[in-house]
This record gives sequence, structure tokens and C-alpha cells, in this order.
Amino acid sequence: MGGHGMRIFVAGATGAMGVPLVKHLVAAGHHVTGMTRSESKRSLLEGLSATAVVADVFNRERLGAVLREAKPDVVVHLLTALPKLGPVRPADLVATNRLRIEGTKNLVEAAISAGARRLVAESIVLVYGYGDHGSTLLTEEAPVARTSPRPWLQPTIDAGLALEETVLSAARSGRLEGVVLRFGFIYGAGAGSTEGMVAMMKKRRMPLIGEGSGVWSWIHVNDAAEATLAAIERGRSGAVYNIVDDEPVTWRDYLNHAARVLGAPSPFRLPLWLARLASPYAAISLTSRFAVSNARARRELNWRPVYPTYREGLATLSR
Repeated sequence: MGGHGMRIFVAGATGAMGVPLVKHLVAAGHHVTGMTRSESKRSLLEGLSATAVVADVFNRERLGAVLREAKPDVVVHLLTALPKLGPVRPADLVATNRLRIEGTKNLVEAAISAGARRLVAESIVLVYGYGDHGSTLLTEEAPVARTSPRPWLQPTIDAGLALEETVLSAARSGRLEGVVLRFGFIYGAGAGSTEGMVAMMKKRRMPLIGEGSGVWSWIHVNDAAEATLAAIERGRSGAVYNIVDDEPVTWRDYLNHAARVLGAPSPFRLPLWLARLASPYAAISLTSRFAVSNARARRELNWRPVYPTYREGLATLSR
């Protein structure tokens, strides 16, 4: 792909990842059109030197019109609808699930009609499934989850898989170069879940569940944006890439380190049985073990995280 001065359309341009991505794209010399659902965010995008369009992905006619007008070479799909401070129960994911299923179909169709040649879409490592994946790093070849330990977890995974299938089937049919990015858990300034965590830690309300032995693979929001830029320029059509940092970490280590960085009290311990009663969703997601490999993204996208571990990434919060 490559080449400077591409026309890039970013759907979900004002989200936690959209804003740094738009900055990176503009800095790399691309012409960016950013889509937002809300008129009030138009000035934010214009302030980043992007062209702003207000449209809803569920309004297919309007979506088609804004894409035809933007004439993009590449479309980036970052649409989510998570609560400001991140999801804490399955109900918080329903709107995003619909975006991933219906919204992706609409966006892919509109991109093809507008003559775009590539679409890069944001998926998530949750598609490997909740639960204990052990300590072997999950590569993109690892099986995805078709069933879940709790039936109410599956709709979120199914929505991610539907997004991936829509993008990859467009790639297989040759109608579009489709690239899927399976992001780890995004953190950093501007990410709602990080702001929620910081606020809770300062009040000593962020619990460590059980032994805190759940393992997550994180990605700093700026590294997520850099990886998306690399996928726009160098991603292989039909490929899936895990976008995570170099070191999966236990919740115990992550939260204790965050407390030191923030000068916050150490997190309190919540027994697992109590967590399961209080928040079954948090209990399962925070005790799952997702140790994910970024080897393919490093190799094929020639991408390296600037914040290789949570320690470098969390250090940015104290500034």
C-alpha cells in the first residue's frame, strides 16, 4: 500500500483511539476525514486538521453519501459505544455489539461503493474467549471462542467474530483489502476505562479480585494508533494481527504498579466468591488469563510498541 497523502476515512474518530490515530495520520501527511455521531464533536476533529462529517453508521443512506463524498483510499473502523468509564456488565456492551455486527456490514458496503481499496477494523483479543488460556502466548492461529463458560458472555465474542468475518469475507471476495486488528486492553490518557480506574484507585475503590492472578495483554492507546497506521500502510489483505505490548501481566502486578505511579493506596482485596456475587462480569473478565503474542504484527507490519510494557505505559499517567 504505502505512499504518503492517502485519503483516509476514520469512523469513530473522536473515541479514545480515534483522536491519537487522527493525529498520527495527519502528521504522516494523509488527508483525514473523521466521522462522528455528534455535531458537538465536529470542532474537536477540525482542531486536529481533519475534515469532520456527522453521520450515524446505522443510517445507510447518509453513510453512503459521506463516504462517496470523502472518496477514501482507506476506511478505518473504530466504532464503539462503551460507557464513559468502560464496561462493567454485559449490558454495557450491547450497543457496541450492534455496531460490530450491523455497523460493520454497513461500513464495508459503503466503503466498497465509494471505491475504497482497503478497510482496517478494530477487533479485540476477547474473541479468544474468557477463561484461563494458561501461559502459552496466544497467536492469531489460536482457536476463537464459539461457546463461553457463561452464556451471557458469548454475545460480545460473537459480535467481535461477526465484525472479523464481514471484513475478511470482503477480502476473500477481492472487493476490498480487509485487515483485522485484535487489540489488547487499551489503556492510557484519554481511555475511559483508565480514567475510571485512576479515579477508583485514588479513592481505594479498585479491588484486586482473589489473588489478582488474572493475566491481561495491554496496549497503550498511542501504540494502538501507531499499529493502525502501520496496518493501513503495510497490512496484508485478509490478515488478522494481535496488537498487544510485549509483556502480559497479572492484575496484581498491574494494579500495584499503577498505585505506586499514581501515589494511590494499594488496591484492596475482594474474595472471588464475593466478586462473583457483586459483579459476575468483572469476576470472570478480571480472572481470565489472556497472554497474547504480538510477533506477527512486529514481523509483518514492522511495528514496535513505544511502551513495550505496562510499566512504561503507566508512567505516562503520572505526568
